[in-house]
Amino acid sequence: MTAGIYASRASLRTLLIEGASSISQITVTDIIENYPGMPEGISGFELVERFKKQALQFGLEIASEDVIGIAKTHWGNTEGWKVTSAHRDYEALAVIVATGAYWRKLGVRGEDVFVGKGVSYCATCDGPIYKNRDVVVVGGGDAAVQEAVFLTKFVKKVTIVHRRNRLRATKALEKRAIANSKIEFAWNSVVEEISGGNVVEKVKIRDVKSPDIGREIPAQGVFIFIGLTPKTDMVRGIVDLDDGGYIVADREMQTSAKGIFAGGDCIRKRLRQVVTACGDGATAAASAQHYVEELKGESY
Repeated sequence: MTAGIYASRASLRTLLIEGASSISQITVTDIIENYPGMPEGISGFELVERFKKQALQFGLEIASEDVIGIAKTHWGNTEGWKVTSAHRDYEALAVIVATGAYWRKLGVRGEDVFVGKGVSYCATCDGPIYKNRDVVVVGGGDAAVQEAVFLTKFVKKVTIVHRRNRLRATKALEKRAIANSKIEFAWNSVVEEISGGNVVEKVKIRDVKSPDIGREIPAQGVFIFIGLTPKTDMVRGIVDLDDGGYIVADREMQTSAKGIFAGGDCIRKRLRQVVTACGDGATAAASAQHYVEELKGESY
């Protein structure tokens, strides 16, 4: 949306193709309270609607379709890109890929039911909501342990559920977690079910070495950190991806393919937040504008 705002405002004819069958992570975020200028907080869905209204005012066109692929095309000596959806082809001088990523799910009973009602995939986003409450963190890597330590700033207790008897996180993070009096560990365990009434109330876990042994952990929040999967299949083989499948883009959001820019959760980056995604989108649009103007011989 931010890329659309900046590109349209720059008088570029801009089309935003939003996935017809995909759901943005922000729309299932119950409240966002760390976005600048929103001290009272705002739901993810409402914030997106505000972005959309603003973008449309600048002339952004929006199509709700699923993109199948992207391929090179040309008009005489001018190269461009053909974006193929389920319904038609679109041609453009520049393309901005902002397809995001999705958190890997546990696939257990209750997980989907309680998304936004206790199940979260972002402690930075939702941690303060659970002040003085008990929460569960699922995972044992750097992200899981970092987020668990972060949550101790707000919550009463964090229980880290990990399928092995030691963490995969770096030693420095491991030491910080073990030394924190608010963090407990459920070793050699996996989550079997997340349950409750209107919100999460408890988490059922099972011992992987003794399957008959299980217990329930009272908790009002469950934070799942077992990895991210970027939505980049459509550009695989077209732009460079890292080992995790993320698009490699430079500080100007330029990818390895001329005319293709990228931003947001689909690129290799450190912080995945709404505010950083907006910055990526603005930069990508500005870079796309300069690229198009150079192709047209209109650069200043």
